[in-house]
Amino acid sequence: MVITTAIAETFNVTEKSQELDLDPSIIENSPVIQKWIQEIPDVSSQILHEPSFRTRYRFGYSQFPSNNNSGGIFVGVEDIFIGNTSLTFSANYNSDLSNSSNPQNNRLSVGANVQYYVLPLGNYVNFAPMVGYKYIETNDYNTGGINVGLKMAFALSPNGAADIFFTQSFVSPSSNNEVGVTQINVGYAITKNLRLSTEIGWQNSIKQKDSQVSIGFEWMP
Repeated sequence: MVITTAIAETFNVTEKSQELDLDPSIIENSPVIQKWIQEIPDVSSQILHEPSFRTRYRFGYSQFPSNNNSGGIFVGVEDIFIGNTSLTFSANYNSDLSNSSNPQNNRLSVGANVQYYVLPLGNYVNFAPMVGYKYIETNDYNTGGINVGLKMAFALSPNGAADIFFTQSFVSPSSNNEVGVTQINVGYAITKNLRLSTEIGWQNSIKQKDSQVSIGFEWMP
């Protein structure tokens, strides 16, 4: 009764049912039809401004095969949207939890980036140039500096239900300490706000080549 009264205050259900050749009960029980009757949505604007992926707060466990299979943790955030724009912010921290004195077990990575998605945010495929800072420590070797690269997004299902992100970046490019970082992240939603996440990563430098496998959860507000 409350729903019917609210609809009646906006438009006449009987008149609209005759106009659209629909049963009045269908209109009364369909919020989508009611929305379209009141105002036809701007679909092109939604494609431009409503992202096919969401902000993700990440945490979980990491395994470092190239560092004597030492284990650790990762925490971070991906794609915090800056205002109503295609510019996003990401940050991450990744470290081993080994108490070993062996430097080959050491692993640390911390950084932050901004990225700008070139295509409309509603696209299922998108890419973003990225720039930021990253510090890397591994096997008694460390480097840090500007981090530039490219991030690719493949939204397999809208609103963060399932997607794949591929990132290729370079720390301190064109220097003797340059490190190439490759990451592939796959996420799959198990509830509206919680996802399972897996990530594979590689770090390549003149002095060291490293690998990483991570599994954890992502919270989407």
